[in-house]
Amino acid sequence: MKKMKALVIDDEQIVLDSVKKVLSSENFDVDTALRARTGLELALRNPYDIVLTDIRMPEMDGMTVLRDVLRAKPSMPVVIITGYATVESALMAMKLGATDYLEKPFTPDELLGRVRSAIDAAYARKPEEQRVVHREEIFRVLERAGSDAQFASRLFLEGVDALEGYWLTAAEKLAVLTGDIAWIEGHVGKLTENQRRWLEQKLCADIARLKSQKA
Repeated sequence: MKKMKALVIDDEQIVLDSVKKVLSSENFDVDTALRARTGLELALRNPYDIVLTDIRMPEMDGMTVLRDVLRAKPSMPVVIITGYATVESALMAMKLGATDYLEKPFTPDELLGRVRSAIDAAYARKPEEQRVVHREEIFRVLERAGSDAQFASRLFLEGVDALEGYWLTAAEKLAVLTGDIAWIEGHVGKLTENQRRWLEQKLCADIARLKSQKA
């Protein structure tokens, strides 16, 4: 039987070792990455059947990894690895394209079950559109975020739930929530100063958060 290939991205070596041991015993060829950027490079460069990534890492968070993996490989199943404190973020990631999540600590059976079901689900579903479909709706969201402090606060605190009522794809929501100015402008054209304001604030907030986690 042909081995399946898995990539595991986590900033805890014990998690990488544990996942690799379990999956390797079940006919998986497993690559691991202790740094998010290294893992993302591997995910984009190599053929994998599944990617597992931690949601909270000091260099780049799991949402950004999810975003960039799905853009390059829309059919790739991505499982979010999370702790109790970040389960809410993992659930949010599922609304944005992640296939499933795995909460630490997990048993070998839980790991194998989630991985197998995620791969099966990926074969069964149609890949999510990874280009801008709703240009005017993105403009509406960004214009409101740049001028409505209450709405901007909701976006920071509630993430994807604050975008209910807006007709956006998961890829479009991910771009907004990760402050991806370059991708948005590359698809919809130059944003106004007001439209860019919230995205820039989001990027600054995310960078500060990641630096504080690393310290």
